[in-house]
Amino acid sequence: MHAPAILRQPEINALLPEAGLPEKAIDIHTSPVKRMKLWELDRSHHCPVIGLCLPPADLECFARRFHFNAPINNAHALHVEAVCCVTSRNTVSETIHKHLDRLHQSHIKQFEAAKTDNEVLALWKTHFSNGKIAGPLWAALTHKRISPAIREQIHDMVHMHMHEAVAELSVTQNRANQTGQTLKELAEQLEQTKEKHVQTELRLRQRLEQAAVEIRQLQQSRREDDTLRQRLEMLESGRAMLSMGQRLVQLTTENEQLQIKVAQADELKQSLKNACHSLAELYRERDALHTERNSLENLLLAFSSTNTTDKEPADTTDIPTASYDCILCVGGRSAQLPHYRTLARQLGLKLSHHDGGQEDALSRLPEMIYGATAVICPTDCVSHAAYYQIKRLCRLGRKPCLLFKGTGISSFATALAKIAAGEASINNSFSQLPETTA
Repeated sequence: MHAPAILRQPEINALLPEAGLPEKAIDIHTSPVKRMKLWELDRSHHCPVIGLCLPPADLECFARRFHFNAPINNAHALHVEAVCCVTSRNTVSETIHKHLDRLHQSHIKQFEAAKTDNEVLALWKTHFSNGKIAGPLWAALTHKRISPAIREQIHDMVHMHMHEAVAELSVTQNRANQTGQTLKELAEQLEQTKEKHVQTELRLRQRLEQAAVEIRQLQQSRREDDTLRQRLEMLESGRAMLSMGQRLVQLTTENEQLQIKVAQADELKQSLKNACHSLAELYRERDALHTERNSLENLLLAFSSTNTTDKEPADTTDIPTASYDCILCVGGRSAQLPHYRTLARQLGLKLSHHDGGQEDALSRLPEMIYGATAVICPTDCVSHAAYYQIKRLCRLGRKPCLLFKGTGISSFATALAKIAAGEASINNSFSQLPETTA
């Protein structure tokens, strides 16, 4: 270490009196006081400087950069090799020294304000008590005005602090292990407590749901009870009976009105049905009248053509009639029989007659039917026995039979016109008259 010295300039010597202090020889060219370098420190100080002031990551970087022999993953071997390298001035020690200066620049500036050992020691103790060691240690050990005794004192404090730190770390580690074990046990207990809590919560939720269901049921029962109570009060007060009676009277009146309307509707339906039947009868009568009219018109035309010609009586072969031997008429009015025969002759038909059991015996009816080509019968002027016997005999003998209503000349004329046209009915179905040979 360089001892402190006071440099005197020549100008200052000139100002001193001649009878003053005795003159001392002063070397004007003495170099100024400087901070110590890393390799200039005592070897015992290198270990704490490398171990505390240089971060492990930076040490690994220097090891890779300068190709240390120690493995990178072996921190102790790297520390030992670095301590050995900084004992002398070389590239490694110079680089580490510059790096420590840059790293702890702020603390170096703080310690530059200390001018004596005591000030350096006091500043060091202040940082040391606050738990700051790395930067203050480097700044204190390399301070330009610190004495070796103070440097050793600081080294001893760091050394003992490291022992205490190791012991405290061991205690802390034991406590951490115990705390970890306790924490593990507490975690297990907490897990068990959580499981119990979950089960308890589940049971409580189930009970809560059951209670909610019971509450809803109770509320529903209460509403029903209120409704029944109100109905009971109404029944007891008589208002319900009065309302029901009024409603019953109203419904009875409506029912009677509906029955009247239904009866009227039935009457209307029956009237409509009767009107439909009457209309159908009228249509049938109209059609029959049209047919009779057409037949009469044809007969009149035939009569007029016969009377207006100068020839002999009309040739009936010109009238389109079916071939026949004889037409049997059963029933009808006997007084009109001459007119029946006249109409038949006009149409070229040969007519035989049976009165249907009035004077002529019904026993002759089968013989006359079998001898006739076709049979006509006015159904409203014939006995029932003759009517059914005609139908039976015509069906058995395969005789065409024309049944018609009406006893007038027009109805008979219509029936003869149908016979002349070759139409007849067997059991109410029309068929073509069979042709016979003369």
